Amino acid sequence: MAAVSDDQSGFAPDDDAPIGYMKRTRDYYAAIGYTTPYRWAHYTSAPFQPLKKPLNQSRIAIITTAAPFDPARGDQGPGAKYNGGAKFYAVYDGDTSEQHDLRISHIAYDRTHTTATDSGTWFPLAQLKRLAAAGTIGEVAPRFFGAPTNRSHRVTIETDAPEILKRCRDDKVDAAVLVPNCPVCHQTVSLVARHLEANGISTVVMGCAKDIVEHAAVPRFLFSDFPLGNSAGKPQDVASQAFTLELALRVLESAPGPQTTVQSPLRWSEDAAWKRDYSNADALSAEELARLRREFDAQKEIAKGLRVA
Repeated sequence: MAAVSDDQSGFAPDDDAPIGYMKRTRDYYAAIGYTTPYRWAHYTSAPFQPLKKPLNQSRIAIITTAAPFDPARGDQGPGAKYNGGAKFYAVYDGDTSEQHDLRISHIAYDRTHTTATDSGTWFPLAQLKRLAAAGTIGEVAPRFFGAPTNRSHRVTIETDAPEILKRCRDDKVDAAVLVPNCPVCHQTVSLVARHLEANGISTVVMGCAKDIVEHAAVPRFLFSDFPLGNSAGKPQDVASQAFTLELALRVLESAPGPQTTVQSPLRWSEDAAWKRDYSNADALSAEELARLRREFDAQKEIAKGLRVA
């Protein structure tokens, strides 16, 4: 019998698979001269808190890694270069009854394939309010919470996660939707989700970095195979954003146990070539790598100044 070709069998290309962000970022930083590999948080089991109330009676909070816009902190607009000056280093909160301008210029989202023009792709407050009005959830929590994107596991686990838990308890939150953007963001919210869940608050992570979230072993995870920065749906596509949050809430409500991952059926595009680009050191020249090292060092100095301020 003649062999059947991949084209005839209908197989997808081998690289049309979730990006391995842990390896990709390790290789990238090694290529620009940082030879000590970062250790990603790794657990083999996760805490699990079933919803204590039906979803339509539950108070739901959003936890975000986006930062409030501050015009004094440089370019934070759509397509802005990585801006370490816009980072924040302490948990913050915001009144969900008000409008908020949250941006992601301070983190390493996919600047090649998305431009951060629509905050609905990383901050699903409008969609959550819509679901509260429709009776799908009981209510939106009075505050949302900002989780600092921190490379230090210790600071996230010992300082930031307990502070977010305290504020959730103060607001009588039943469950939280956590929305990361960059690779380290995905680790940060995974650690926060674990802490909340271990202390009685149900969680679901909505994210685009499958390997990082599953490596950290979270209770519930909705994976969208989109470029980083689009964990809550496609830009300028309200239907996509609505579907993504609704699916995340179904995972929150119906997951049978910890480490439940559900993949969204939505595709970014029919062409998966975008997956080859993010922090791909193999595609960069020596000159480009040297330039990126200089830029990264400069941003580190800016961030260091903010941490000690």
